Amino acid sequence: MGVEDTLYPFLKLYERAPQPLRSLAGRAYRALPAALRYGPAYARFQEEARAVESWDDAAIRAYQTQAVKDSLMVAARAPLYAARFAEAGVNPGAFESLEQLADYPCLSKTDLISNRESLVNPDVVAAQRLLVTTGGSTGVPVGFYLQKGISRPKEQAYLEAQWSRRGYTVGDRVAVIRGAVTSSRSDGGISYLDATRNWLVLSSYHLTQVRLPEYVRLLNDFRPKHLHAYPSAALMLAKGMAEAGLKLDFELTSVLCGSEKLSSESQAFLQDAFGARVFHWYGHSERVVLAAQGRESDHLYFWPTYGYAELGAPDEDGLREVIGTSFHNAVMPLIRYRTGDFVKLPVSPDGEFSMLEVAAVMGRGYEFLVSKSGRRVSLTAVNMHDGIFDGLMAVQFYQGKQGVVEFRYQPGAFWRSDREAVMRAGLLEKLGDDFSLELRLVSGVEKTTAGKHRWLISEMGEATL
Repeated sequence: MGVEDTLYPFLKLYERAPQPLRSLAGRAYRALPAALRYGPAYARFQEEARAVESWDDAAIRAYQTQAVKDSLMVAARAPLYAARFAEAGVNPGAFESLEQLADYPCLSKTDLISNRESLVNPDVVAAQRLLVTTGGSTGVPVGFYLQKGISRPKEQAYLEAQWSRRGYTVGDRVAVIRGAVTSSRSDGGISYLDATRNWLVLSSYHLTQVRLPEYVRLLNDFRPKHLHAYPSAALMLAKGMAEAGLKLDFELTSVLCGSEKLSSESQAFLQDAFGARVFHWYGHSERVVLAAQGRESDHLYFWPTYGYAELGAPDEDGLREVIGTSFHNAVMPLIRYRTGDFVKLPVSPDGEFSMLEVAAVMGRGYEFLVSKSGRRVSLTAVNMHDGIFDGLMAVQFYQGKQGVVEFRYQPGAFWRSDREAVMRAGLLEKLGDDFSLELRLVSGVEKTTAGKHRWLISEMGEATL
């Protein structure tokens, strides 16, 4: 197991430490060899990600058949899977072709929330489990286990491999505008240096026209090769710079955009605004499947060695749900996991790789809360990964007045009311001091007429930068 997994429980302490201490610890960490930082599995996944782009259909199918069988065999040791497999009359030991996977039951987010411990492989000791929580892109809080020494180095290797399609090399200087909290004050600091990677981290919460010159000055001083940002943050930065007549005095190699939907129109705008190629990918915290744009094509290709992706039946709009089976997780493999994300198939495939190809992931658009001072806070940034939503069945934001937010939460069986104060503090840390927050316990959150979860109900209209 690498140093990174060993130190992961202390990440929050590192992020809250004074900058001089962070810089000292970060430089020491960065000096360690990659094999020591990430563990021996990192090199294996690096090689796998490089090689698979040239594999043919037969090689991919052979790999996936064995990997799916391995995941099914592990899953069968967990109580819930064992019961459901028996009920469905399936035997992982007899798995021989990918078509047989359709006989296995699907797993929902509700299953994961309500039965997490029953999905754990009891043969893996607790010390090998890494608990991760996420607010969920649909507003449903989810907690799950990854495997120490495997899941995180695998993710690192595949992210680096796909970013290399737009010129990224390990060690490049990167500026990041994602969900990091640099200050809970609306007039607080907007940046810090992540010395573990030599990345400049910029706030996605303070992007206002007034403070835009600070962002541009910091970027011009740091001169990164790549901008790694939420699509919404990249668009706010680009549009704000255009309106203010501000420019970067260096050339970016790429703009790396993940975690939110990115339309072809927005991608073209960003490429023109920054004079660099934009790279978009789709993934999620559960580490089940991962898809990314090609080297030349802007279509998304699912990495066949990362996990197995199935597509559900088309809905009335021709969209199909992504159903994934995870690989390389001996603690808690997710079998036929219904992600709740939908994809659009290409009318004319580009066929750059022998991989499942989709035109776009049709996730939710850019959703914002608006502060008293006019800041726009992306709900992607508020989608927390630190456990404050753990034990809830669903959450939802409502905003009817600028600077005032109602947070509606539906408790699950394991929710403890004494955690409400922790949840309030965590939310206010993300939102900042120019928001008023009201908590409201509900028996169920409002859904669309089609029964889909609504992460935000806003009466603010279209917020502007």
